[in-house]
Amino acid sequence: MMQKAMMAATSRTLLFVSLLSSPKHFSYYPFLKPSRVFRGFKPFCSAPSPILTTIDPDDLKHSMLLERLRTRHLKHSAKLPSSSPSMPPQNLPVLGQETEAYDKGKGKKKKKIMADSFEELGLSEEVMGAVREMGIEVPTEIQCIGIPSVLEEKSVVLGSHTGSGKTLAYMLPLVQLLRRDEAMLGMLTKPRRPRAVVLCPTRELSEQVFRVAKSISHHARFRSTMVSGGGRLRPQEDSLNNPIDMVVGTPGRVLQHIDDGNMVYGDIKYLVLDEADTMFDRGFGPDIRKFLGPLKNRALKPNGQGFQTILVTATMTKAVQKLIDEEFQGIEHLRTSTLHKKIASARHDFIKLSGSENKLEALLQVLEPSLAKGNRVMVFCNTLNSSRAVDHFLGENQISTVNYHGEVPAEQRVENLNKFKSDDGDCPTLVCTDLAARGLDLGVNHVIMFDFPLNLIDYLHRTGRTARMGAKGKVTSLVAKKGLLLAERIEAAIRKNESLESLTVDNVRRDTARTRITEQKGKNVKLFKTSNLKNKTKAVSASVQTSGKEPTIAKSVKSTAPAKPSKKIVKVSKSLETAKTSAVRKKNRSVGGSSEGKKLKVVGFRGQASSSKRESFTPS
Repeated sequence: MMQKAMMAATSRTLLFVSLLSSPKHFSYYPFLKPSRVFRGFKPFCSAPSPILTTIDPDDLKHSMLLERLRTRHLKHSAKLPSSSPSMPPQNLPVLGQETEAYDKGKGKKKKKIMADSFEELGLSEEVMGAVREMGIEVPTEIQCIGIPSVLEEKSVVLGSHTGSGKTLAYMLPLVQLLRRDEAMLGMLTKPRRPRAVVLCPTRELSEQVFRVAKSISHHARFRSTMVSGGGRLRPQEDSLNNPIDMVVGTPGRVLQHIDDGNMVYGDIKYLVLDEADTMFDRGFGPDIRKFLGPLKNRALKPNGQGFQTILVTATMTKAVQKLIDEEFQGIEHLRTSTLHKKIASARHDFIKLSGSENKLEALLQVLEPSLAKGNRVMVFCNTLNSSRAVDHFLGENQISTVNYHGEVPAEQRVENLNKFKSDDGDCPTLVCTDLAARGLDLGVNHVIMFDFPLNLIDYLHRTGRTARMGAKGKVTSLVAKKGLLLAERIEAAIRKNESLESLTVDNVRRDTARTRITEQKGKNVKLFKTSNLKNKTKAVSASVQTSGKEPTIAKSVKSTAPAKPSKKIVKVSKSLETAKTSAVRKKNRSVGGSSEGKKLKVVGFRGQASSSKRESFTPS
């Protein structure tokens, strides 16, 4: 009997617990009957019997809610299709692609999916070793959209603001493609036959890109060399005679080595144009077209024998974009949301100078506090003469400087940059022209524009020397009367966080001129109506005084009124005094004339008689 009673109590206890844990049967809980307790019965465990336990209704609701959420999650995961390694699920977003936040028809913006690490972008382990050595963990926006596209062997234009990591956006996948071709296609490294060519507009940018390539080659084994203008030919010839995979250089020197037979086109499969806007806007167009000539025939070859082009730029005008679309048909444009916008981590200050202020003294007032904080400062000038004047003035005020402009020899420019980047002793101030505004990564803290740039493109490139890769920076512009219009437009656009793409000096001047012309036309129309009304009134009163009869209004107006307003007015800048003088002259003519057959001259709005187009008539 005792055993049966124990079994019954245990079964009821288990039933009670199971009913509590199941959300489907919670309604039966109020109808449970408590078990009978027998004397002398001891439970198997020391825990109190569930019969005597009171459960809080809030705890019960909480457990039920958790159970419902768990069940819903399991059902949702069971409905999802199994994803294969080749094709991603259709309902899930793919990395590097765009997912629409709203409908296309409503014109809403698109959201881009960003990656949390470089592993998600499809990079191999040996390339990832180079990334870890650089200490970079999270990819930037241009790297998230650029690396997958380059790995897919698409010809693309990568557009993003300066200092956003564009070099790694094409160099990392390019190295992986070279290594893949070696493994899959059996392509070997050969002398004078590179498989990838990177063209840069300046020697300094070529050296910067070459250093990045060398750092990656420590982990992903490939061979690269640099051939650029300003260097000796013999060492470059020797390096090209060794087995190479990649050549980094300037267009002119690369073409020179091709003409001399030191480099051949045969195996070139990948071409990169760094600072592409500079290439097509600063006179490199003919060299680029000459280099592309033999390669265009291989652009559409199948079975991995095609040709891939990667263009990199921090700015893109409509004219340059049109040239690129004509030269590289079918190329895909990939732009980040920060293109042609101010860098978020940079502070922009505009100091407006009057004509009475000394510009050099203003520069000194801005520069000295910045140097006292230990900042690395660049001073930009528009011309060589301005650069020399600034360098001389700062030298007189015991401020150490180095120069960087077109008249400085190439080797001296490299030495000056090394002094500027050196951490030994006091860092000199770099006085330069726009030659130093493209692509250089110098770790600058403060950019000062002694001369305000003539266009927006130069402004964006100058500001891009600071606040690179998320670092903080400062930009100070000394604005004289000549650059005031463009500076005000840029300042307004920066405050509103708008794109600066359409702002140029010509556009600003054109808009200002249109506004002034419209205002002047409105004033002249009022002036014309006023003078015309006065002339009519005076003509009528004069004819009444001379004849004493009711005048014919139409004829008197015809004889004294100025030219018809429907005719095109050549000059509309007459003052009110000129109009009054013209009216007085017309009054004298009308008073002196009579109805006895004398001829009257018709005078135009400018108040002068026309010698070639004189009209005469006899009033009745």
